[in-house]
Amino acid sequence: MLELLPALNDHNLPWMDTLHPIVVHFVIAMALIAFVFDLVGVLARKPALLEVSFWNLLFATAAIFVAVILGQVEAGLAAPYGGARRILDLHTTLGWALAGILSVLTGWRYVLRNQDSQTLPWPFLGAGALLSLLIGVQVLLGDQLIWTYGLHTVKVVAAMREGLI
Repeated sequence: MLELLPALNDHNLPWMDTLHPIVVHFVIAMALIAFVFDLVGVLARKPALLEVSFWNLLFATAAIFVAVILGQVEAGLAAPYGGARRILDLHTTLGWALAGILSVLTGWRYVLRNQDSQTLPWPFLGAGALLSLLIGVQVLLGDQLIWTYGLHTVKVVAAMREGLI
């Protein structure tokens, strides 16, 4: 049965390179620009920006589930060591939490859009600011996993296979 599974490459992955960062950068950009467009749209009274923001938020919400699932698969193949385990656990938990938060905000935004598409209440903008802050924390955790611990990098995978880590 195991011969049906693809062999792992020098990144310890069954595909060419990590896919999670590609998808997650899409989510980060869309979620952050949604907040910026909401803020500018409200302050400058530009309803068109609110419409663009809504669609960015909607697509970011759909894409975060793809990012989280790819992250789960790649985390399972990462073989974290030392402090990377704790950071990966926190990164995973926050990733799922962000998926939930984005879903709730998108639902809230849908209701608000149906009530009045010309403006947004300040509590929603505050929630967008909090979401942006949490995304920033998540980015820092992901950066640590790559740039400090080198998960899925060729040298770290080789060292793990040789039993050095």
